[in-house]
Amino acid sequence: MIVYHQAYDLYHAVYRMVQLLHYFNRSEFVEIERLRIWDYYLLFPNKMRNIKLKRDEKDIREIIGSFIERKDNEYEQILDDKKMFERIKAYQMSALKCLASYGIINKDYITVNRVKVLSKETLTDYLPKLQQLSNQELNAIKLLTSHFYQMSLIGEYGLKERSRLLESRYDAEQA
Repeated sequence: MIVYHQAYDLYHAVYRMVQLLHYFNRSEFVEIERLRIWDYYLLFPNKMRNIKLKRDEKDIREIIGSFIERKDNEYEQILDDKKMFERIKAYQMSALKCLASYGIINKDYITVNRVKVLSKETLTDYLPKLQQLSNQELNAIKLLTSHFYQMSLIGEYGLKERSRLLESRYDAEQA
């Protein structure tokens, strides 16, 4: 039996990256690890409920609770988020290399683990060709590119530590 899942589809990975980069409406760069985490939560929005939030981030918890539907798909049971995150890494990196080959993102930044949009116009030209985002996907992207961009990627309360998708134990030594 052949089962399709968006996580293992290179074209869907490109679609997700284009959507994330479009809503990341800044002229700055974004770290590849952060973008990969965003992509994971765009792929599995109900997993955003597992992100460790501080007590003073009660409003974010409420936003996640009210705008991100909890739908359990029996075919999407993920027993280990870290393993799934590592499995889709090849698709995510291939999608970024594809976008670099089209001149949408700077290929030189990828070598230093960063993504910077070169041409917002080219990126915007692709959007009408893509399928519309669902409300849940749109809500997830807006939350990820706003609140989860403002928090540090590394450190004790960084996105890597809070998501528990990437190892963050030794980040403080690198910073």
